[in-house]
Amino acid sequence: MTGTPLGTGPGTAPGSPLRVGLVGYGLAGSVFHAPLIAATEGLTLDTVVTSNPERQQQARAEFPDVRFAATPDELFDRAAELDLIVIASPNKTHVPLARTALKAGLPVVVDKPVAGTAAEARELAALAEERGLLLSVFQNRRWDNDFLTLRKLLSEGELGDVWRFESRFERWRPQLKGGWRESGDPAEIGGLLYDLGSHVVDQALALFGPAASVYAESDIRRAGAETDDDTFIAITHTNGVRSHLYVSATTAQLGPRFRVLGSTAGYVKYGLDPQEAALRDGLRPGPGWGVEPESEWGRVGSGESPVTGGGRPEPTLPGDYPAYYAAVAKALLEGGPNPVTALEAAAALDVLEAARRSAREKVTVTL
Repeated sequence: MTGTPLGTGPGTAPGSPLRVGLVGYGLAGSVFHAPLIAATEGLTLDTVVTSNPERQQQARAEFPDVRFAATPDELFDRAAELDLIVIASPNKTHVPLARTALKAGLPVVVDKPVAGTAAEARELAALAEERGLLLSVFQNRRWDNDFLTLRKLLSEGELGDVWRFESRFERWRPQLKGGWRESGDPAEIGGLLYDLGSHVVDQALALFGPAASVYAESDIRRAGAETDDDTFIAITHTNGVRSHLYVSATTAQLGPRFRVLGSTAGYVKYGLDPQEAALRDGLRPGPGWGVEPESEWGRVGSGESPVTGGGRPEPTLPGDYPAYYAAVAKALLEGGPNPVTALEAAAALDVLEAARRSAREKVTVTL
């Protein structure tokens, strides 16, 4: 929704920051959402939903004024005291919690994946539209440093016509960590296809547009694993660009994060955006945020490997996760655009569902 500021809680005084209720204080809530909300002008972290005493203590140590609710129901009982709900709880809870929040008259941010199916995502989008409320999906890696740099290169025509986009989100985790993300229960919406795959597919669609067809290979490599931990997705976009996307927990030698090949030049970039590591280390947005050293810059060129000095160093733009919540605040207060819509997330889920079918049936799926 754009053009008109969206509703806030009835008790919000004009000019006061919007009060945010955060559901979940695990990895997503504590590392990403809470610090970014707190760093955003116009937002204040009001309530955290967690019944875990250690997580409550952790939250209070950084946010002394925060309130707590033991359950989402307790939070929704205070709906009139809040202006925005952020859902950072396990995947299986995203749809029911988002639906409840929207029906309570509250705008919603949902961590990715917004739902287990594209149909559910579109149902939520329709409900939000019907209620005149913001429903946004936290696809933070649209604000990764390499993604922003590649988008700049494309806008300037530095690579010519792009023929192939290779994107890798690879890790070396030979031992299982446990938890719902590695559960084989379909209700949990676990596995790398929906976890890291949500990022790489969203980035590919944001850069190169809709998918025409999808082919995938998905494997369970580690002993005792219940769901995919090594997956490859090939997208043919309607404009002819081919995206080759890799997500893995079993990669002993990591490949380039991006390798983009065009008619006049290519761009190769190694290494992950530094923002997640900084947030995990307790650093917070401020001067110099998201900047990486020159030694980590990618290279643009043709005819030679970047490993042997081919091409020119391309300065990496600073990563900017804070821009997501700044855009959410602007949407709510001024009627700015939704930074990531549920319909965009649904298009990515179309691809993820097609990839799952392709890997299972060993076919190419036309969308």
